[in-house]
Amino acid sequence: MSARATQTRRRTRIQEENERKILAAALDVFSDKGFRGASLDDIAAAAGMSKPNMLYYFKGKEEIHLTLLSRLLENWLAPLQTLNPDGDPLEEVGNFIRLKLKMAREAPRESRLFANEIIRGAPHIGNHLHGPLKAMVDQQCEVLQTWMDAGKIAKVSPHHLIFTIWATTQHYADFDTQVSAVLADRDATRFEDAEATLLTLILGGLKV
Repeated sequence: MSARATQTRRRTRIQEENERKILAAALDVFSDKGFRGASLDDIAAAAGMSKPNMLYYFKGKEEIHLTLLSRLLENWLAPLQTLNPDGDPLEEVGNFIRLKLKMAREAPRESRLFANEIIRGAPHIGNHLHGPLKAMVDQQCEVLQTWMDAGKIAKVSPHHLIFTIWATTQHYADFDTQVSAVLADRDATRFEDAEATLLTLILGGLKV
């Protein structure tokens, strides 16, 4: 569902800026408190505007949350679409890992927003998960399976390979507090070290 301000033919620069401000504030609040813990008052305060003013742009908390998720999904699944069937399999999988780690590094709030939605049973994006997301994953699994059948990489479950990459890369965003606490003085190089480790483990396991 689109924001109210986007339903008019012409939008002013102030309207566009206010909508961005609301969504940025909501991303902070939802990623910190989750959907149930967040309130419209929290989001309005974080956005620096009154609740009535905010409700000019969005009907309520659910619409704000759904707008964030819809925009997130467009970018979140993009790395999965980068597998080039004609490319070198190990390079392609390696690039996929690097892109996912880059997203974990640059968009940790978005990662936690997505994780919270999944943990809740995906009430807002369930149809997308069963439809477009599943279709995209299945398509990329066919690419992986083709490489496996051709003897270019080791034969494993393509789906579980993708799950493994998702789990290991997004861990650095979703469990940021735990990672920082454990690494302590080594935390500054977490992503460089994570990339080297994951590439060695995953690509090493795929070599034939």
